[in-house]
This record gives sequence, structure tokens and C-alpha cells, in this order.
Amino acid sequence: MKSNGFKINECDKCVYIKCTTNDYVIVCLYVDDMLIMGSSHDLIVNTKNMLKKNFDMKDMGLSDVILGIKISRTSDGIVLSQSHYVESILRRFNAFDNPPAKTPVDLSLHLAKNRGELVSQLEYARVIVSLMYLTNCTRPDIAYLVSKLSRFTSNPSTDHWKAVTRVLRYLKYTMNYGILCTRYLTILEGYCDANWLSDTKDSKSTSGFVFTIGGGAMSWKSSKQTCIARSTMESEFITLDKAGEEAEWLKNFLEDIPCWNKPVPAVLIHCDSQSAIGRAQSSMYNGKSRHIRRRHNTIRQLISNGIISVDYVKSKENLADPLTKGINRDQLYKLLRGWV
Repeated sequence: MKSNGFKINECDKCVYIKCTTNDYVIVCLYVDDMLIMGSSHDLIVNTKNMLKKNFDMKDMGLSDVILGIKISRTSDGIVLSQSHYVESILRRFNAFDNPPAKTPVDLSLHLAKNRGELVSQLEYARVIVSLMYLTNCTRPDIAYLVSKLSRFTSNPSTDHWKAVTRVLRYLKYTMNYGILCTRYLTILEGYCDANWLSDTKDSKSTSGFVFTIGGGAMSWKSSKQTCIARSTMESEFITLDKAGEEAEWLKNFLEDIPCWNKPVPAVLIHCDSQSAIGRAQSSMYNGKSRHIRRRHNTIRQLISNGIISVDYVKSKENLADPLTKGINRDQLYKLLRGWV
């Protein structure tokens, strides 16, 4: 539709407003919160005036918090963080005075299904819900353990509470962590990894992927695979398939942004399994596993259509590694520098 010299295109919760001068304004709306971004200050002001004529609005000025996410401006770029939310979690669950921990995972603690007495199930569920919101917004570094701990919500044990307490102690140590977004390196790329049969009592592997742009993480996931992989290659291949689906969505998303450089190049996905890469790049598959054959066809199609490309990365340099298992402190902080 058109209004006062503006051409307005709607997409989900965002509105892209194109001015006759080929400048753009992006208006993101969620319930009663609105965030306006544009290529010029005058265009943003004109957009606000146009919206005020049609809606009852209050201009809150330069954005500093949106949907519980704090926006900080530095000389290096914009930092998205939730330090205030972390503090509220620690105080709500009486963990603010606990000693800090430098890693989110206690490598000596092995979590399994509770066979004994249930321990504070309702309170456990409340902690997990709070941590999941934090994980999904700005803290991919705790995604693996929060995903794992959420599987025991119905019947937590003392060991599960120890693991939750460890996460809270780590959050206290890293309260000011956030995602740094810069103006540079505006190339979308991804990393994927899998941990095959990490739990001897569970035959399913763990998948993890993370996509970065502008120097910071923009999309990530850590989850248990839904099917059983018979080898390391299969578990890595399943993860590569999931990462490919996410890459396709993200590429389409960038192409829908009017002011983004077109065409958007193929999304490079880094994988630390040469066998999985070889399988993905091969035009033939003679295996017997139906779920692998289907994924092979999907990945081949994404590669041939220029949606993704795949290359090898060393395991120690794979940014998705912390999304599949607990790792030591030095390796964790080395990889986090590629996210935050």
C-alpha cells in the first residue's frame, strides 16, 4: 500500500517502508513495542510522524531495551545483552550470592534419568523456563546444557539441581556477556557439529549449529537428534542437513530485506567431518538408511541450487562445538570469541 509518498510492504512482524528516494525504514512491531531503523535520520522522523497520525504512540527516543534485550552502543558496534535479566534470575532463585563458576558444565557430573525421589519439580521447571528464554535471545553458550536439563523437567533429581546451580553460577561469572554486532563481515556463515552417542544410556546423538553475521551469532540450536545414527558420519550428516535447512531460511530472510546487498551469496557451512562433507558433495548415495538418503537428496539440492556450500574446519576451531557437549574452560573461551 502507499501512504504520503511511502510504499509499505508487510512481512510477519516487520514492515519495510520504501521512500521515493530509494531509502528504507524497517519498522519491527511486537504487541505494543516498536523498533524503527532507517538509512537516514530525516526518514525515521518522517516515518514516526506518519505513524503518529494513525496510531496513539509515545516516542521513547533512542532504543536501549527491546523485548527484554539491552542494546548498548560501543566503538566496535552494537552489543545485545541481558545482564539485567540474568541478575533478576539469580535473585529470584536465591543464587546471586553463590560463588561464580567459569564454565557452565561440570564435566565430572553425568546426568541420567531420575530413578529416585523427585526434587522440587515445580521450582526446577521455573528455572528451566527462565534459562530457555535467556538461551534463545542472547546466550548460546548455555544452550547445550539448558537443552539437556530440560529433558528432566518432569522428574528432576539432586544431580539435575547441581547442574542447574552450576549454570546459575556460570551466569553470575559471565553476567555482562552479550552478542557483538559490527558493520563489517556482513557475510552469513554457519558452523555445525554433532556428538555421537554422548550418553551410553541414550542411543541418540546431539546436534548443534550456529550462524554468524557481522561478527556475532544470529541463529543457533542445540538439540537431541530424533533418529538413531549408526556412526559418527551419520550423526554429522544429520546435523549438516538441519544446518542446511536453517541456512536456506536465513538466506531467504536476508533477501527479503530491501537494503541488503543482492544477490545474497551461498551460505558457507563449516563442518569438522570430512566424511560427511564428502557424502554431501557426492552425487551418488548407495546406503540403505532411508533417513540418510532423504537428507542426502536435500543437501545435494541445496548445494546445486547455490543455497549453501560446505567446507572443512578443524574440530578445535568449530564454533558449534560447545553446542554439542561440555568442554574445558580454555577451549570454551577461545570459541566464544567467535560468537560474542
